[in-house]
Amino acid sequence: MNEVDSMKNIIKIHDLVYEYRKDEEEKVQALKKVSLNVKKGEFLVVIGHNGSGKSTMAKHMNALLLPSGGKVYVKGLDTLEEKNTWEIRQTAGMVFQNPDNQIVATIVEEDVAFGLENLGIEPEEIRKRVEEALKTVDMIEFRKKGPHLLSGGQKQRIAIAGVIAMKPECIIFDEPTAMLDPVGRKEVMDTILKLNKQEGITIVHITHFMDEAVNADRIVVMEEGNIVLEGTPKEVFSQVDTLKKLGLDVPQITELAHQLKKEGMNIPTNILTIDEMVNYLCQL
Repeated sequence: MNEVDSMKNIIKIHDLVYEYRKDEEEKVQALKKVSLNVKKGEFLVVIGHNGSGKSTMAKHMNALLLPSGGKVYVKGLDTLEEKNTWEIRQTAGMVFQNPDNQIVATIVEEDVAFGLENLGIEPEEIRKRVEEALKTVDMIEFRKKGPHLLSGGQKQRIAIAGVIAMKPECIIFDEPTAMLDPVGRKEVMDTILKLNKQEGITIVHITHFMDEAVNADRIVVMEEGNIVLEGTPKEVFSQVDTLKKLGLDVPQITELAHQLKKEGMNIPTNILTIDEMVNYLCQL
């Protein structure tokens, strides 16, 4: 992968195949020659239902899984070369579904500091980074609390702070809101958007909630180990019938626009938010 390419694309996936053994007899191909570039600073959302391969692809982006075939490059580094693993994981941090599995300490600020201490960073620098990270996720007033006292959304924001403190250029979120209530989901989505828009961190967000994809720069839809659709939110979600055939929903407002159009109302089908809908209806 050349220098110019790695400056523009922070992650480059080329013909990625991933196979695992189901049992003695059977091998399963979870990814089938998938190719995808993630641009620096982009907010990319990957959607698809369970078993589509989206989480498997995500775990290749910071070398948690290694290709059976094809290549994955993170900032120009080949994930198959063991000497690159440490630097790849410094570049691309990862936040998982269950915050309880990522929280290791009994005090919030100690948890956020945990990864930094393992890197042997100076105590003064650790204090500074922990404070910055907690401010970024709006959790600074909870710094002395025990994580077990927090809500699911707050715990997930602490897990995100622990990743931010490591100063990655890219964060991969693997269904980070799947176990949260609507309030927690909103807290986490607001945090993710802020990281992308204000901090300039590249975001890869894996989800099965369509409403979480509305603010993306680009959406990739996966089905049976392949990328089957790609484009801006408006391009992807205006294909309501295609998405339904794949067993996926569309954002509620898009569904409403689709139904109104079916009833003969002259309305665009690429409306994604309540504000857009209100503006359009007011003009009629």
